[in-house]
Amino acid sequence: MRAPAPSYPHPARLILILSLAPTVGLGIGRFAYSLVLPDMREQLAWSYSAAGFMNTINAAGYLAGALFASRLIQRFGLAASVRWSTLACALSLALCAISGNFAVLSFARLLVGFAAAIGFVGGGALAATIAQSRPERANFLLSLFYAGPGIGILASGLIAPFVLQGFGAGSWWIVWWAMTLLSAIMIVPLMLAPFHADAFAGGIVRTKFAIMPVVIYLAAYFLFGAGYIAYMTFMIAYVRDGGGGAVAQSAFWSLIGVSAFVTPWVWRRVLALDRGGLATTIILGANALGAALPIFGHSPLLLGISALVFGVAFFAVVGSTTAFVRFNYPPEAWPTAIAAMTIAFGIGQTLGPIVVGAITDAMGSLSFALNVSAAMLALGAVLSAFQRKVGP
Repeated sequence: MRAPAPSYPHPARLILILSLAPTVGLGIGRFAYSLVLPDMREQLAWSYSAAGFMNTINAAGYLAGALFASRLIQRFGLAASVRWSTLACALSLALCAISGNFAVLSFARLLVGFAAAIGFVGGGALAATIAQSRPERANFLLSLFYAGPGIGILASGLIAPFVLQGFGAGSWWIVWWAMTLLSAIMIVPLMLAPFHADAFAGGIVRTKFAIMPVVIYLAAYFLFGAGYIAYMTFMIAYVRDGGGGAVAQSAFWSLIGVSAFVTPWVWRRVLALDRGGLATTIILGANALGAALPIFGHSPLLLGISALVFGVAFFAVVGSTTAFVRFNYPPEAWPTAIAAMTIAFGIGQTLGPIVVGAITDAMGSLSFALNVSAAMLALGAVLSAFQRKVGP
């Protein structure tokens, strides 16, 4: 029998602390790579396909983590899974700093992907549980967790370009050390927070998940995974190719991160829609629009609008899937259902970077690859519109 969840006197504060897990695992562990990609590609003589592979192997690790997440959570509990997986993410960042060997870097990217998925699935389930202590504010509280990666994106955007500029070509490894230190600082409150979740996390049983009732929704989430990762992997290279220096790169990346802070307010009403995939369609459509804007040029205004529109929708798409799970499944099924969504997402983002990198190598231009990215996001928005509510 599932034990009742404890009450949380300060749910917003706890969820904000919990959001440090995706801040480290995703905002820094995955996305900071885009900031050092141009320097690493030049110094280590990589092709765009090789550069894309580093995010493909990261996404493969994320996919594997999603596959094992519910078992590990059942074994160790929600809070412990989140804490130790986030620590593993920080250690993998240190590994990126100590070697330029392709195999070592690939392993580090694989490890941070695997650990980030554990933290994200466990953190999402724990955040949903905490949010339930305030049912009238549950969607808003839940969206605070998904703003976490934006903190990491903003912080890395304010640091990495200027470290690269200050230390010059070949200083990518110094950036990784800076990211390791930043992550270590963020882990402290996560380790100390009183989640007291393990008392009931062990009562969560693994449940069967039927794919057919949500196959369209899973396909849409797959397309989101494949489409967004191309934008997030190569847009800094696109800005740099257009003549953008450290300030331009930092401003662009920071705008994506800043947009996360308004996400809970912008999409609050949309996330409350209990109408199948409609919320995801609206938010993913905005995400596709933001991804499509750089197709029309390199102007700072256009790129700035792209970063804001893409960012404010990007963080909310993931939140909309968790809201979908919360509306359509009982609490004991949340870890399994969130893991299933994450697997579909993970397959998409595993294929996305290396495919887009190969397209760029073949066509000789990042613009064509970004067109493909925006098209995949738009198709995902269309598909999710056909998802109905899941019956009991």
